[in-house]
Amino acid sequence: MNPIPVIAVFDVGKTNKKLFLFDESYNIVFERSARFNEITDEDGFACENLEALRLSVYDSLAEVGRLKDFDIRAVNFSAYGASFVYLDENGKTIAPLYNYLKPYPSHLKKQFYDDYGDEAKIAFETASPALESLNSGLQLYRMKHEKPDLFKKIRYALHLPQYLSFLVSGQEFSDMTSIGCHTALWDFEKNDYHNWVKREGIADILAPVVAADQVFPTVISNRGYKVGVGLHDSSAALIPYLASFNEPFILLSTGTWSISLNPFNQSPLTPEELQNDCLNYIQYKGKPVKASRLFSGHEYDQGTRRIAEEYGTSPVKYRNLAYNPDEHDEDVKAYYQLMHELIDKQKISTGYVLNNAPVKRIFVDGGFGKNSVFMHLVANAFPDIEVYAASMAQATALGTALAIHDKWNTRAIPNDLISLKYYSAAGHKV
Repeated sequence: MNPIPVIAVFDVGKTNKKLFLFDESYNIVFERSARFNEITDEDGFACENLEALRLSVYDSLAEVGRLKDFDIRAVNFSAYGASFVYLDENGKTIAPLYNYLKPYPSHLKKQFYDDYGDEAKIAFETASPALESLNSGLQLYRMKHEKPDLFKKIRYALHLPQYLSFLVSGQEFSDMTSIGCHTALWDFEKNDYHNWVKREGIADILAPVVAADQVFPTVISNRGYKVGVGLHDSSAALIPYLASFNEPFILLSTGTWSISLNPFNQSPLTPEELQNDCLNYIQYKGKPVKASRLFSGHEYDQGTRRIAEEYGTSPVKYRNLAYNPDEHDEDVKAYYQLMHELIDKQKISTGYVLNNAPVKRIFVDGGFGKNSVFMHLVANAFPDIEVYAASMAQATALGTALAIHDKWNTRAIPNDLISLKYYSAAGHKV
């Protein structure tokens, strides 16, 4: 029996690090998950165990390479953004992968904005809300000014997805999905690095930019692979939808954060939108994606815990409630009140990216897509738009595989990648 042609995808989150093999129909035929204990940087702040991650990539690829059932044609990577790996002339790491949650020095923040313009100006030009260390460009600024001797040794600073790619391909490149995601590096109007990046000499340590669908041939243990450049995870999760639907849509990706993504709205961010946690991503084909964020998953968890404590129930009870707007116990009334408050905020947040764009559908994926009450209330909040709960296995990893589809896969992209459930504004699922 001939081995099955597959692509290997490393999907690296803050908590879970996963490896998937997808066949040519994008079925998952193998998966492996690992978790590493965090280490600390020189200030005692928690950060990624970069060495454990590096060894895991090599060990995992060697392991699946020995499996006789599969013929690995390509490898690609997705990972969380907002942190850099610093490499010297020899390709060796010379600093920790600093945590994007690490507090930012107030004097450096003041110095940066005094030199280059106030927060609102920089945010507007870079389509990046002012988020301190979560603006990864400011991590580079901090490195230059706090550790100038170390900064001089940096040959390249790579975002994490591109570092993972470098481990396999041996080549250093940058990718627009990482550069264009709240980094404060990219001037969206000029379509180039922002002036401050060049004046600080930071552009000199950013590797050449290549297209997100480019691959690089490499040989490991006498096996040839095509290696992708890697993708920012939020952009990767959008790719299956872009591959499956042509008419304008919004993707409402839900979890701890609910992120509304509109790849069909390229209008510049307004000051009001920036003040309300909107930003622009750059998707894998290079076009901007207007996005808005809401901390609704966190609010939901806090709210259901509070209700459960007050009424002596379990938070799990509310997760699977069928939608029934008429008959409620007291605790269920409190739950519906919580959900109405969340939906009121969600309507405003999604409205920022909707902004009179010709959107015909809203797809909701993640945790809230499985919540009947949430889905019906979203449908009621947007009565003129079709609302669907969307589900697929491992959207981020799947999108990462699809990004280089034509480089390894001879088949057409399947038309059934995504399962949809329609919810009508009347409150009845069809």
